[in-house]
Amino acid sequence: MIADDDGTRDGEPWGFDTWAVRGGQVRTAEQEHSEPIFATSSFAFASAAEAAARFAGDEPGNIYSRFTNPTVRTFEQRLARLEGGTHAVATASGMAAILATCLGLLKSGDHVVASRSIFGSTVQLFNKILAPFGIATTFVDMGDYGAWERAIGPATRLLFLETPTNPLTTVADIPRLAALARDKGVLLAVDNCFCTPVLQRPLELGAHLVIHSATKYLDGQGRCIGGAVVFPDAHLWEPVYGVLRTAGPSMSPFNAWVFLKGLETLSVRMAAHCERALTVARWLEARPGVRRVFYPGLASHPQHELARHQQSGYGGIVAFEVAGGQEAAWRVVDATRMLSITANLGDTRTTITHPATTTHSRLTAEERVRAGIGDGLLRVAVGLEDPADITADLARGLD
Repeated sequence: MIADDDGTRDGEPWGFDTWAVRGGQVRTAEQEHSEPIFATSSFAFASAAEAAARFAGDEPGNIYSRFTNPTVRTFEQRLARLEGGTHAVATASGMAAILATCLGLLKSGDHVVASRSIFGSTVQLFNKILAPFGIATTFVDMGDYGAWERAIGPATRLLFLETPTNPLTTVADIPRLAALARDKGVLLAVDNCFCTPVLQRPLELGAHLVIHSATKYLDGQGRCIGGAVVFPDAHLWEPVYGVLRTAGPSMSPFNAWVFLKGLETLSVRMAAHCERALTVARWLEARPGVRRVFYPGLASHPQHELARHQQSGYGGIVAFEVAGGQEAAWRVVDATRMLSITANLGDTRTTITHPATTTHSRLTAEERVRAGIGDGLLRVAVGLEDPADITADLARGLD
């Protein structure tokens, strides 16, 4: 196969949008214009010697689609470049990406410090899956940087957070946590799902690795499940890739191809999501019965200035709290006619969910309170419909 291009413009690297469309592509002898889907479980060898060399790692080439597939590799290379990294591992889901990271970089006796404001399933992963294997986790308030420092001990290996958070869109100071990680000799992992590399690139801010649920904005149309981990070099990539090769939480070639199509429009879509979300957030802020709106683009957001400097946009997620608790919140959800009642996000279609009884339902009541997930809280992932139609649908229940 031959490369589509060398990735440069008169010796200068391609721009972000060009790489999002063409990066990492290879063409076969058929000279196909769009990336092909290599729907094969294995690859044939020209000789026994070639097979032996590839299995030994002495010669590059495809072996088995669990860990070497050209379509998946194109997605990994493209996403890595967009995030400012050099290597990536594509996985079967976003949670598989987090699990592979932990299995590759942690061992029994190690300690993790994690933000309390992370996805409910991630909390369960640390508390229920990793803890029995001797990996302990301490949860801290994300904005309490003193708590992060105090929680780090001799066994601490990893700091983990997502920013902005789900669902309250709290923003963490990545350079500050990166400096702390460097000072303490630990790793910093940032879940960049809400921003994508269009709006925020944690590696450039000092993080050691970036995690994605590709299911969300990288796809953009709610079609496939997938995840990815991006690294600045091969050092951390190798053990995580080793987990993928052996344990097999791998991305399928078809899903990788769908995500490649999603990356082609990522920049345009994220700009549209940001614009529409800000319109919806401002509308909600003026509504009676809405106690509070959580959106980094609003001046009322506690980390508005941090988001303005750290991100190039505010994203598509808007959370808001209604008076009346769960009953009132469910009334808003049930009154919608156009919005999709689903826990997924990052779709062209606007979605709405009640976090306390869906995405964060497996947390204890105390854990939800400490994470700020109240009974009256709703999360809207603003899609690409006309904002007037989105607000009209929300008004049915709010009125």
